[in-house]
Amino acid sequence: MGQPQKSIAAEQQILSLARVLQSLREEDDVDVLIETTISYLKEQFDYRLIWIALYDRLNHTLFGKGGTTPDNDTVFLRQRVVLSPGDLLEQVVIEQHPLGVADLQTEIRAAEWQKIAKKFHIKGTIILPICYKDRCLGLLLLGSERWGYLLTGEAKARLMMVLGELGAVISQNEMDLQHKQTKRTDEPLLELLENLRSLTNLNQRLEAAVQATHKFVSPSRTNVYWFEREGRYFWCRMSNQLVKLDRNSNTQQAAGITVQELSDFYYALTVNQIVSIGDAHSSLKSHFTAKLLQRLKVRSLLAAPVIWQNDLVGFLAVESNEPRNWMETEKNFVQGVAGLISLVASSESMESTIKQIQEDAQLTSQVAQGIYSEHDLQDTLHSCAKKVLARLTATRFLLLQYDSEQNNYQFIYQNQPHNRRPLTFTLDTLKELDGQLLQRSTQAVEIQNLDEDLRFFNWRPLLLENGVRSLLVCKCTHEHIPGALLVITHESHHSWTTLEKELLWAVSQQIGVIVRQWQLHNRTTQQQKVSQAFEQCLRILTQSQNSKIEVEKKHLERTALEQIASILGCPLAILLSWSPGESWAEIIPGVIDNSQFGIFSDASIPIQAEALIQWALVTENYLTLKVDNLPPETRKWLKAPDKGQILVMALRTNADYETTGVVLLADYQERRWSEQNLSAIATLISLLAWWRRQKQITQLLESTTEELRQLNWYKHRRLEEIQRITALSLKQIHDLGIPTNELTQMRYELLLQQLDHTVTSMSGMLKLEQWRLHISWETMSIVSLLKRSLERIENLLKQQKLWIGVHGLGQQIEEKESPKNSSLAKGVPTSNAQSAMAIAGDIVKIELVIHELLVTACNRSQTGGRIDIWCRRFDASKNLDAKHSSANVGTDHQTSLELSITYNGAIEPQLLTELHDNTSKDVLAHSNLDQPPALHLLICQNLMQELGGELNFYQLPDNRVVSRLLLPLIGHDS
Repeated sequence: MGQPQKSIAAEQQILSLARVLQSLREEDDVDVLIETTISYLKEQFDYRLIWIALYDRLNHTLFGKGGTTPDNDTVFLRQRVVLSPGDLLEQVVIEQHPLGVADLQTEIRAAEWQKIAKKFHIKGTIILPICYKDRCLGLLLLGSERWGYLLTGEAKARLMMVLGELGAVISQNEMDLQHKQTKRTDEPLLELLENLRSLTNLNQRLEAAVQATHKFVSPSRTNVYWFEREGRYFWCRMSNQLVKLDRNSNTQQAAGITVQELSDFYYALTVNQIVSIGDAHSSLKSHFTAKLLQRLKVRSLLAAPVIWQNDLVGFLAVESNEPRNWMETEKNFVQGVAGLISLVASSESMESTIKQIQEDAQLTSQVAQGIYSEHDLQDTLHSCAKKVLARLTATRFLLLQYDSEQNNYQFIYQNQPHNRRPLTFTLDTLKELDGQLLQRSTQAVEIQNLDEDLRFFNWRPLLLENGVRSLLVCKCTHEHIPGALLVITHESHHSWTTLEKELLWAVSQQIGVIVRQWQLHNRTTQQQKVSQAFEQCLRILTQSQNSKIEVEKKHLERTALEQIASILGCPLAILLSWSPGESWAEIIPGVIDNSQFGIFSDASIPIQAEALIQWALVTENYLTLKVDNLPPETRKWLKAPDKGQILVMALRTNADYETTGVVLLADYQERRWSEQNLSAIATLISLLAWWRRQKQITQLLESTTEELRQLNWYKHRRLEEIQRITALSLKQIHDLGIPTNELTQMRYELLLQQLDHTVTSMSGMLKLEQWRLHISWETMSIVSLLKRSLERIENLLKQQKLWIGVHGLGQQIEEKESPKNSSLAKGVPTSNAQSAMAIAGDIVKIELVIHELLVTACNRSQTGGRIDIWCRRFDASKNLDAKHSSANVGTDHQTSLELSITYNGAIEPQLLTELHDNTSKDVLAHSNLDQPPALHLLICQNLMQELGGELNFYQLPDNRVVSRLLLPLIGHDS
């Protein structure tokens, strides 16, 4: 009998479940749904506490919707419960899984429910989520007096089915309600558009837009704020509370908002971004959000910008005194109304805009006509500046040009009101970021608030000091560093429209043509200046060729320095001058045009210790440096400002020639001179260097020639006197007659013959060689020539105790013979073969050369040493090593006599090098060949070349010195 009862009970439960599910599906009211669910739970489940709550996702709270209690008091079951971290209810909401509590009275994670559980003796509790598609819609709490929280599988299944259906129906009802509550924006916007068409006044149109927006959004108030560019602030032009506000109204609404107060809000509007501030979110930073809400005295705000031609005209704002989350439809509607306002605002000013465009076109046309006409460019700029300042309501019109030498921007034209002084400072070159900003710009760069804007940072202090608060900057040219800039400034924070910036850009590009004309004119002027400096220097240096006075030379150098300084515009130009071999430099002042500079002209400047001179000498071209880098020793004789700049360049002509001076140019500030000017002064300094060298060489040669002329005159007149006296003495001897003694008579006649020969040779020299050498042609055997040469140095050999030997004349050398006990002539062979070997040429001069070589060998040999004379035939055509000699000997004498004199003695390597090279050298530099005895060797070497021979000097590996002489040799058939 028990089994049928269970079947009946199960069937009843299923029927009850079916009925409640059917009721839930057919009902739309959420409250009725919840009551139906509670009735079902009371009927089918034995729980003394039942509570159902719905979940608010935005506010993270639960709203109690009812239930049952043991005393039927359901007031607290309809309260609002704010979920907090760690709460049991929050855990179920987040995890969306059922949660059981064995004894609710002891559960600390549900503090409020602990009190209720103790009041109604509730222990075992189950908390179940009401979900639909992973969305938690609410909670169901079931409490029992029994301990534990077990729920049978069948009961749990029925309960989950009911809760699942309840969640589905609640979710569908929420969607239907949201759809019903969703506002349609198309119809109100179309209605507003139709109203705007029928209205002709802008204020009426703004009023209609405000009323439509207020009706659709239903905020606390709706306002239209208008942007005033002069002063950069927003003022309330229209409001649903105060209609037709005037900008001069004293009400708080009309006072408006300055851009400086809320810059982020302003910049968000300028980029066409809607600003939304709600209950829990904001599109602005928290700092500016609080500031804006406090300024408007609201708690929620929705603002849409009114923009026309990329310029901010104002914004439409809906404001609420309560926290409010704005819906997307409300944002879209406000943004749409703001767009309609921009259209009606532009239509009102369309006529004035067209007129302004025509005036702007006329202005640019006048600028272009002024550029290409014959009118003065200054007048064109003056007229243009007046119109631009009036059009843009600006204070100053500034045209800047980049000075590459000063590395800054200078004002080349400026225009301002009569009660404003012109700007007298210069602006540093732009920083890298600002320079890149201008290079990339295709329109005027606007700075509305110079106090806060960090662009053109290195210009800010000077501009702010002179009252500039906002400005427009346009590049007039397009170089890497803009060569010209047009700047428009204002004394207050100001904003310009896109049309105004486009106008200024067009004007700046046309002014760029004017700047380029100025640059070409300045470049031509500078080239003429350089050309005149070159012409003047050439004229000065040409006129100075006949000057022999040192004072005149310094005057010409000063004049040349003036021309060099004029090219760079330097206030100081001096020359540090010295002669070859000197250790101290002399200061030759050229230009000193500034009191900041000074030269101690009497100072002694050591060439080796002076840094400026040494730096210039090691620099191939010119060198520039700052004054504050000079050492203290230089500052003792050179007075210059610390910020000044110096250029030094050595007077260099050739790498092999000595430098004889350094040109010093200075300026009172750091400059970057143009390459053209630097190249010009480098050329002029090089020209000055060659002129000074030529002048020094000329003076040296003139003085040397003068000395030689005096010496030659003196020696010639002395020889004439000696010849006269000798001839007179011979006449007197002849008049006395010949002695009677035979031996004496013989010797007497011999001496007379020698005197006659001497007088005859002296007479020929006085007659033929008064001012130049006369080359004669004679022959003499080499043996006779050597005998005569050795006889002339016999006394010198005895004094030095020197041994001498002659080799290569066909006889064994008598090395034991000494000048002490026999005549040197005995060491010279006299065989017929060797006697026949003779040389041809000017025998007297060749004999003098051999004598000079023998005297040099004796003087350089050690006491008790030996000298060897080597003789041999030398065929240049058969000796490859003597190719350079064959050209000198001549075609008629292919065979020469090689005469080498060797000795052990000291000789300077530098002297051997100079004698070996014997090429063009710096005549101003010190040389061993300038003084005897080296000068005598050089004269012999050059003389042998004129006589058709050759003379060389070198040193053997065993340190013996060789004087090698090639003499023309006569053949047997001559």
